[in-house]
This record gives sequence, C-alpha cells and structure tokens, in this order.
Amino acid sequence: MKKKIAVLVGSLRKESYNRRIANELIRLAPETMELEIVEIGNLPHYNEDLEENPPKEWTDFREKIQGADGIFIVSPEYNRSMPGALKNAIDIGSRPPKENAWIKKPVAVATASGSGIGGFGANHAIRQSLVFSQIRLLPVELYIGNMKELFKEDGKTLVDDTQDFLKSVLSRFEDWIETFS
Repeated sequence: MKKKIAVLVGSLRKESYNRRIANELIRLAPETMELEIVEIGNLPHYNEDLEENPPKEWTDFREKIQGADGIFIVSPEYNRSMPGALKNAIDIGSRPPKENAWIKKPVAVATASGSGIGGFGANHAIRQSLVFSQIRLLPVELYIGNMKELFKEDGKTLVDDTQDFLKSVLSRFEDWIETFS
C-alpha cells in the first residue's frame, strides 16, 4: 500500500523555487509513496474564537493532515523565519490541543533559497514550532541553497545531482515513516 504524503509549500507563489522542489519531489517519489501538495494559502488566519464552528478550510486541512502517513514541508525563509502562511497552517493543525492533527506524524522539513545558506533560519523556526506539536521529525536538516544553479535549462527540472539527493531523502523519509508504522 502506498504511503500518503502531504506536501506543504511555504511559498504561495506559483513559480517559487520551493513549489518547484515540491513538484520534483512528487515526480521523483518511489512507487511506494504518493505525494500531494496540500495548499495552505486559502486558510483563514487562526483565531481561537472560531473553534466552536471552525471554517471548512480548517477542517479540510486538518483531515488531510490526519489522513497522511507523513508530512513533507518545503519552505523559503522570510526574515530569518518561516512564511506567515506556513506558521498559520501549523497553528491550525495543532489546535485545539486535544485534537492536534500533527501528533505522532513523521515530518521532513526542507528549506530552499537563492542564497548559499538555504533557509537555515526558517528550517530551525519550522522545526521548533513542529516539535512542540509532538511530531516525529526526520533527524536530517535539509538546506537547499543557490537554487538558480540547480535547475536544468527548462527551469523546472533539477540537475541530476540534486535529483539524486532528493531521491535519497525520500528513501530515508520512507524508512522513517516505516519506523512508526
């Protein structure tokens, strides 16, 4: 049976490096994994006052997270932290605490940027928020820097070395998920 992986993309831009990475992860995934991007840009801001009658977007998002065997987050860095839309999605999934959709989910975090440090600050901010949510964080820090140099001439396909790297990450993540099955 295929492992269902929810992919969250921190950038809302259609052609962002991070969405391109997410699409490459989907393309490179082994036959044993089914990756799907779960959109976060349509989620209303988290407000505890709405919990009695949560917006449909929240309940749909929570159900997708709960139904996934694992979560793969790909994000840029904004001001040494994660994008607000991603933080909002993390908050929505973790609330209310007794219904935390993230709990015990295997999660991988990759950050990508045009700079050489590959979103170091965002990676740590994401990890810090998720650990509080009691997830099972893949113990590998994934930074993908110098993004302009990692795509072939078509602008969409990653160079072979980066494809091989992502395949190895997917394999390791699949093993990580199996650890908790």
